[in-house]
Amino acid sequence: MSIIINKTDPFTAPMTFQLKEEIMTAILSPYNITGFIVDVFNQRIYKGRIYVNVFGQIERIEETDVCEERYIMPGFIDSHVHIESSMLMPSEFARSAVSHGTLATLSDPHEIANVLGIEGVEYFIENGHESGFKFFFGAPSCVPTAPFETSGAHLGLDEVDSLLQKEDIWFLSEMMNFPGVIAGDPEVRAKIDAAKRMNKPVDGHAPCLSGASLEKYIAAGISTDHECMDICEAEEKLSLGMKILIREGSSAKNFDALYPLINQYPSSVMLCTDDSHPDDLKKGYIDKLVDRALSKGVNFFNLLKAVSVNPVLHYGIPVGLLRTGDYADFIVTDSIEQGFKVLQTYISGKLVYDRLGEEINLHRPKIEIKNSFHAAFIDVEDIRVESRNRDIRLIKVIDRELFTESIVVKPAVSGSEIVSSTAEDMLKIVVLNRYVPGSRPAVGFIRGFGLKQGALAGTVAHDSHNLIAVGVDDRSIVECINSLIDVNGGIAVCCDGAVDILPLPVAGIISDKGIDEVAANYDRINSKAKQIGSPLASPFMTLSFMALIVIPQLKICDKGLFDVNKFNDTGLFVEEE
Repeated sequence: MSIIINKTDPFTAPMTFQLKEEIMTAILSPYNITGFIVDVFNQRIYKGRIYVNVFGQIERIEETDVCEERYIMPGFIDSHVHIESSMLMPSEFARSAVSHGTLATLSDPHEIANVLGIEGVEYFIENGHESGFKFFFGAPSCVPTAPFETSGAHLGLDEVDSLLQKEDIWFLSEMMNFPGVIAGDPEVRAKIDAAKRMNKPVDGHAPCLSGASLEKYIAAGISTDHECMDICEAEEKLSLGMKILIREGSSAKNFDALYPLINQYPSSVMLCTDDSHPDDLKKGYIDKLVDRALSKGVNFFNLLKAVSVNPVLHYGIPVGLLRTGDYADFIVTDSIEQGFKVLQTYISGKLVYDRLGEEINLHRPKIEIKNSFHAAFIDVEDIRVESRNRDIRLIKVIDRELFTESIVVKPAVSGSEIVSSTAEDMLKIVVLNRYVPGSRPAVGFIRGFGLKQGALAGTVAHDSHNLIAVGVDDRSIVECINSLIDVNGGIAVCCDGAVDILPLPVAGIISDKGIDEVAANYDRINSKAKQIGSPLASPFMTLSFMALIVIPQLKICDKGLFDVNKFNDTGLFVEEE
C-alpha cells in the first residue's frame, strides 16, 4: 500500500517521526462511527454511519435505521485568535481547545512576532504542527503595530513577503494600520498586494471606520473585520462585501450586540475570540458561544455555518465538513440543544479528545525557551511627574471593551508632583521599553482600574509587549515592574508590600507550563487584583490593551500618550503638543 502525500497540506506533509507513526497507526485501524449525522449543507439531521479510511478521510457516509444516541457534526473553528493571549504555547492551547470541540483556529502570531520576529512565527508554527491540532497561521502585517512605539522586531515588506510564500502561512493577518491603507502608504499597500498575488485572504482591523474611508480600506483588498461594536457598523461593512467576525474574548465582548447577524447574514458571519485568557479558556471556548447563541434562538444550521463552514470556505483551509472525501474532522455531542456536551473530538480521523475517559491524545513537544528581554531596573525617581499647573489628558477605561475615552481633568498634586488619587480613581500608568536597557518610562494617568492599594504590572502589553503597570503609589508600581524584570516577564500584583508573580518565560508573554497550572495561577493573581479594588471583569487583559495604539481613543506606549483618532503622539498636559 502506498500513501499519497499532498505537499501543499501541512497536515499530510511528512514533518516529524510522530506524524509518520500516527499515519502507520491509522493504516492499521480504519473504523466507522454511528450517530445522528448533522448535514450542514443540506440542513438535515439523519441516522447514519461514517466510514473513516486509513488516511484519516471520510470514505463514505451511509444512512441507517438505527444509531447511537449522539450527534456527529463538523468541529468548531475560531476564525481569529491570538494564541499568545492564553499565555500558553500552541501545543498546550490545543489540549484545552479540543476538549471544547474546537479543532482548528485561524491564528495571528502577531504577539510572538512583535517580540521575536520571523523566528517567533516559525517557532509557533513548528510547535503547533507537532501537536496534531489544526493551526492555520497568518503572516503578521503590522510589526510593530505603528511606527510610534518600540517592539522587539520589525517585519517589513521583505519579511512579510517571505512569510506569505510559505505553504503553512494561510493569510495576511489583520491590517491594523488602517490610516496607512487609506492614505495609500506604499509599504502597507505592497504587503496587501503580496497577499493578493498569492491568493491569500487579507484580514482587517477597522474599528469605527465608516463612509469613504471604509470604502477605500475595503477596496484595497481587505476581506474581514472583527472590531464591530454594533449592528449598524457591521451592516455597513457587510454591505461593502466584508465578512464580519463576531468577537467574544476575555476583554472585548461584542456577541450580545451582534449575534442577530448570524441569522440575517448566515454566509457572511464567523465567530472568534481574538484574545482569551487562560482562566476563561479553561471554562469554555467556541462551544460556550454556540451554547449562548442557541439560548438566544439562533438557527442551528446558520450557527454551524458560522463556526465551521464559513471559515473553511473563506480561508480555503483543509478542514473536513462531514462530506465524502473530506478529512474526518468532526465532534460528537450528546445533543444539539442548549447545554450540550462535547463527548469526542476527531482530527483527521484520530480521536484526540474523549470525555468519557478524560483523555487528550495530542503530542506535547518539548518547549524551548525563547525571549528578548533587556529592561533595566527603575526607581521611583524615574516615574515622578512634575506639576505644570495645567490640566492633563486622562485615559478612561470602558469595561469589557478595548476602546477608551480621552478626557481632560485637573490632576491631583502633592507638593510639586502629580500623584495618583484613589478618591477620584486617577491612577498613574507607566510603560517601560523592555528591549532597550536604560530607557526612560512613559507616564500617564488612567481612570477605571479602581485600585485602592498596590499596583498591577505585566509584560503582556499589546502589541509590542513592553512593561506596563498601573498603581496607587510610585513604590508599588516600581516594585511590580522590577519584579517582572527580575524574571524576564510575566504578570504581577503588588499587595501589602508583597509581589505575587505569574512568570511568563517564553517571550515574556507565554508560560512553559500546562493550562491547569497556568489557569490556576492566573486566577489567583487576577483575584488579588480585584481584592485591591479593581471592578473590571478582566483587570490584566484590560491593562494589556491600554498600550494598543490602534484602538481609539487615547492609549499609552513606551514613547508616551497616543491619540488614536489623530494617529499621532500627544502630550500629557493639554497645552503641550
